[in-house]
Amino acid sequence: MTVTSSQPGDSPTVFVVKGSDPALVDRGVDRLLAELTSPEGATGDPENPAVANGSLAVAVEDHRVPPQNSDEDVTGPVTDALYTPAFLADRRIVVLRDIENLDASQAAELASRLDEPFAPNVLVLAVAGKALPAALAKAVKARSREIDTSPGSFGKARTQWLSEQLQTAPVHLDPAARQLLEAHLGEDVSRLHALLDVLTAAYGEGGRVTRAELEPFLGEEGGAPPWELTDALDNGEVAKAVLAARRLLGPGGRHPFQLLATLHKHYGAMLRLDGSGISDPGEAASLLGMSPFPARKVLAQGRRLGTDRIAHAISLVANADLDLRGVLDWPDELVIEVLVARLAQLSRTRLAAPAGARRPARTP
Repeated sequence: MTVTSSQPGDSPTVFVVKGSDPALVDRGVDRLLAELTSPEGATGDPENPAVANGSLAVAVEDHRVPPQNSDEDVTGPVTDALYTPAFLADRRIVVLRDIENLDASQAAELASRLDEPFAPNVLVLAVAGKALPAALAKAVKARSREIDTSPGSFGKARTQWLSEQLQTAPVHLDPAARQLLEAHLGEDVSRLHALLDVLTAAYGEGGRVTRAELEPFLGEEGGAPPWELTDALDNGEVAKAVLAARRLLGPGGRHPFQLLATLHKHYGAMLRLDGSGISDPGEAASLLGMSPFPARKVLAQGRRLGTDRIAHAISLVANADLDLRGVLDWPDELVIEVLVARLAQLSRTRLAAPAGARRPARTP
């Protein structure tokens, strides 16, 4: 987990646990609660003798924001708990999960009720898949600490996140087992901790797990992230590209047209850069509206393919769109597999000129 504090050195009274996966956010909240209810909790006062001797009593209230079509009011119980001294306890920790279900008016109402200090009580806000509503973020900014549970969107960040999780795991996976685990989980990293719990039960805390010992517990293969497909296409790895497409359509749960949109965006970005004269990744990122790292990859691959092959890739994607709409009487999965195989092949060979065609003369 990545932790950032708005007031370094101060004890926050609000914790914001955020991330892309609800299961990982919930786990982040549970880990935070374990820390806050310990004698050395993050909000403990080291000058307080109750903390030093481990006698600090903490009460925890856990709430969830209901779906937006619900009439249940959650802001009242949460703020009542925050501003009421804990009974038979030194402080109360109030947890509010599923903040993403708040609409703008509910977020503004909750924010308006947090204008007064409520220490020593603590508020924990959990949000998955979205940013904290602006009104609420502003209201808690000066006294909050953020905990980001996201594993990262790209391969290097996801690999680093997985490595960090395994370093503190109750079992130790050898390098071959780690490699297999990362490949098998793909995007479905929320299964990691449940799998580690099962491995701990099977092999004991502190046990070493080999690839052969891991395999029986893996279960269904997880979905592949989109960059796994586009990287395979850019590298001309036909078999790997087809496998990534199958995982995106199967465990990944993507519709064929969603996958086509990913491919169109990938090659469309190359088309936008082609002939633009842009060679700097920063300028490419600005034009494409993406971060410099993926923009650098798009820029480099566009140069490798060249104008003809970029245009051919766009044509292949367009034809596959028509095929999915009924031009060909093929299963959708077959249309996609043939498409990605042809796209990967473009990175391996140059397009042959049509019979009788002449290459245009080079201009000085």
